[in-house]
Amino acid sequence: MTIGTNYVCNSCGYITLKWMGKCPDCDSWNTLEQMYNNKNSQNKKMPITTPVPLTELNYEDKQKVRTEIVEVDRVLGGGIFPGASVLLGGNPGIGKSTLMLQIAYRLAEKLSPVYYLSGEESPPQILDRCKRLNTLHSNIYISSETNWEIIENEIDNLNPKVIIVDSIQTIYYPELGSLPGSLKQVKECSSRLVRLTKDQEISCFIIGHVTKDGEIAGPKVLEHMVDTVLSFEGEKQHSYRILRSNKNRFGAMEIGVFEMRNTGLMEVNNPSKFFLNDRTGKESGSCVTASMEGTRPVLIEVQSLIGKTNYTTPRRMTTGVDYHRVLLIIAVLEKRLNLSLGYHDVFVNVVGGLKIKEPSVDLAVALSLVSSYQNRTIDKNLIAFGEIGLTGEVRSVTNIESRLTESKKMGYKAAVIPPSDTRKHEGMDIIHASNLKEALSVSLN
Repeated sequence: MTIGTNYVCNSCGYITLKWMGKCPDCDSWNTLEQMYNNKNSQNKKMPITTPVPLTELNYEDKQKVRTEIVEVDRVLGGGIFPGASVLLGGNPGIGKSTLMLQIAYRLAEKLSPVYYLSGEESPPQILDRCKRLNTLHSNIYISSETNWEIIENEIDNLNPKVIIVDSIQTIYYPELGSLPGSLKQVKECSSRLVRLTKDQEISCFIIGHVTKDGEIAGPKVLEHMVDTVLSFEGEKQHSYRILRSNKNRFGAMEIGVFEMRNTGLMEVNNPSKFFLNDRTGKESGSCVTASMEGTRPVLIEVQSLIGKTNYTTPRRMTTGVDYHRVLLIIAVLEKRLNLSLGYHDVFVNVVGGLKIKEPSVDLAVALSLVSSYQNRTIDKNLIAFGEIGLTGEVRSVTNIESRLTESKKMGYKAAVIPPSDTRKHEGMDIIHASNLKEALSVSLN
């Protein structure tokens, strides 16, 4: 399979000898691309290396360099590490280039020079944006080159400490003969870039395009080569932006919250207050919960709306929570509480655009659904979190102490939590609910 012509899936990297319409590994359609392998490469002599005992390695300890953008440093695990490579993905126009220019400006004082490689925008365009963002700095060097061989020479001549590539899909290696952005080009250029930055201990930020599903385009091997994978999330119509780490070899999975303004991205140091800023608590179908994003507890509002359907099959729509998890909660409510939701449309939304994956929001989703169905409000000073089992029981979640501490700081007086935590928390009324019926009896007005 290493000689001749192969077909490689540009979504997962699966290799086959013949073309197929559907990738058998990731079930993606029309993602197999033809790749030619060099038969003569089998005859080339490989360099000989000698393994070294771990105890005999003598490397100097390298310190992380802080960008002084608190939310970025939090997501990176305390700062950028020399030789580390960071891959950033996000929808077009979400603010990736803006974020990178602000990072470049902060790092230019500490790790000069900074080499900003933009294959999508010309230097005059970048200059105009820098003036608007107030990020002009003499230690930032701009280039719009896309030929890797020329880029490599520029790096050797400039000897930068930080490289920012915007974006990797615009870079091409001439000897490959394929178009920029193709599977082979992205894989080859990324491999050469990561190897160069590690050998010379250059910190590197790589911007990557995303697919319609929000995943970083190109081979999955690209995510495995880099040290950190970040995603920049948000809606163009809203001012909030969320920087999320999906992989980090130097720290925990965290999120950073920003607000987009005319002068650039501004940090949101208190996400809980930001997401609950417009909440009144006077309407039915609303419940506040505490979600753990890495090591940080964040309070969010879960809203539900239930109404009679005009269709044969009722609609189920979710934003910010797992669709299948909501279907499971609806089934539990119908079975254990005898709620008749088969002739009702159900809509569930996490306010602020945050995407929650952990099951601790189950209880808040269930309470908001019942609140909307019965048109009864939930106490605006109450918070609820816990996982719901198929029998209707409320199961324990992690970091209960951190969630309650954040809730108390935000002014909440009562909390409905799983019965496993028996510690007392001064200043809050802790209600232990072992099942949904008990949670509902103390939550709804």
